[in-house]
Amino acid sequence: MTTAPPTDGRRRAAALRRRAREAEIIAATRALFDERGVRDAQIEDVARAVGINRAIVYRHFTGKEELFALTLVSYLDELREALAAAAADLPDPESRLRGIVGAFVDYGVAHPAFVDCAQALMRQSGPELLDEIAEGALYRLGRGISSCLAILSTVLEEGVASGHFTTDDDPVLLANTLYASGLGALQLARVGILVREAAPGVPTVGTISAEQVRAYLERSALAMAGARA
Repeated sequence: MTTAPPTDGRRRAAALRRRAREAEIIAATRALFDERGVRDAQIEDVARAVGINRAIVYRHFTGKEELFALTLVSYLDELREALAAAAADLPDPESRLRGIVGAFVDYGVAHPAFVDCAQALMRQSGPELLDEIAEGALYRLGRGISSCLAILSTVLEEGVASGHFTTDDDPVLLANTLYASGLGALQLARVGILVREAAPGVPTVGTISAEQVRAYLERSALAMAGARA
């Protein structure tokens, strides 16, 4: 019978403590996002909430961008479950697509910090993200986004295969486009204001509700997919 060297046990214990501390920091960041919004959340506030020095935060994350990216993953994990639940047990691709889009809007309205965090990361180029986020963290972020998009692209593929959708576009490209445009529309739902011309050169504002944004995105998704109706 052989036993593992004591150093192996210490390494495992240290790794568990590190993962637990990382999860604690991400949870504190998420709580601050939900309370104050992304813009007003600072590393000092996160450290204070956890009861640690800010230097310890930087031992676990390369910087603010990486911490925010991994916090976004926690939202994406919840979003994936909401999208999957919305698509379950619906009879046809059109209703599943409508349900997924509706669930996306509902989640974004309920979690405005998710929208802010996702948009903030999308404003950066790939090379910039690689410079600021470690490869492992970037992989986790990519997996979080792709797992949500896979639910949408699968419904699009099924719809094309069954003849419910007639689009020739790549389902993956279409899913990514719907995700990006949906984030912008969620910002419109939050602001609740439409800008238009009352007369040439004379601006005025109207209102728009989250329900109107949801209906618009559902119609747009079906139109882009080439739904028969």
